[in-house]
Amino acid sequence: MKVGIIGTGMVACTMAETLNKMEGAEPYAVASRDKRRAESFAERWGFKKSFGSYQELAEDQETELIYIATPHSCHYEDARMCLENGKPVLCEKAFMGNAEQAKKIVRLAEEKNVFLSEAMWTRYLPARKMIEQIIESGEIGEVTMVTANFGADLTKIKRITDPSLAGGALLDLGVYPLTFASMVLGNEIEEIITSCVKFETGVDSQNSVILKYRNGAMASLQSTALAGTDQKGIVYGTKGYLVAEHVNNIKSVKIYNGERKLIREERAPEQITGFEYELAAAIRAVREGRTECGEMPHAESIFIMELMDRLRKEWGVRYPFE
Repeated sequence: MKVGIIGTGMVACTMAETLNKMEGAEPYAVASRDKRRAESFAERWGFKKSFGSYQELAEDQETELIYIATPHSCHYEDARMCLENGKPVLCEKAFMGNAEQAKKIVRLAEEKNVFLSEAMWTRYLPARKMIEQIIESGEIGEVTMVTANFGADLTKIKRITDPSLAGGALLDLGVYPLTFASMVLGNEIEEIITSCVKFETGVDSQNSVILKYRNGAMASLQSTALAGTDQKGIVYGTKGYLVAEHVNNIKSVKIYNGERKLIREERAPEQITGFEYELAAAIRAVREGRTECGEMPHAESIFIMELMDRLRKEWGVRYPFE
């Protein structure tokens, strides 16, 4: 399948590397608002076409799937443009700037009968099924609590601190712990307790979230753009617990018994970049004529956006475009 990329930043490079190394996908076209930057990107990664505007890529007749790699604040307009031109879209996380945009773009995709999915790669990775199987087997007992954190020093990256770019730790980093908890505990949240620290610009620099679920389980989640963290996701049960290393890109899962003794470690298959799984799922869905991926359905993308909206409202964090 001929794949186009909107944007030429770091995440676009990761996707380009993936396209060059996996079967069934071709690095076909790239678009930037800077024509020379698009040309340089195309030459570096072997893309056949380069465009100096996103619109040109959206209108290109040969491109079969477009991956959006722009800042969160641009996702809605970029995805809308692609869908209006009948182009299937795989949109980088966070899905949109807020839940209102998420609902509008999903409605458009369904009206146009065009594929749209969020590129939340953790939901497509093999480790997701590994964790599900461990929990379903009853090996760690009934799940009672989840903890997860994700942090990195991103203070010098403009999009992290800029409200107009939907900045803050939450949408860029916090979405991973929230997603991990959602994959394990579901979405029946009964109560939320949360707080954050803000940059001078008014968006969150770090935050902490406690979720209480209707079945009595709890999740304690943290994200920070101020410093690196261990980035672990832990699922506690009545008979033991499991530790997922690197909550954003889980490559191994360690299982412990109730006495904190390591029972075994399960490792995920070797990967290209990890992006190949979301891309393969999107290609399958497009070829089968579906408008969403089962791994990341529209309803789940909307739910996570609604949850992040709720957290930002609690913190008093609002973006200029809202």
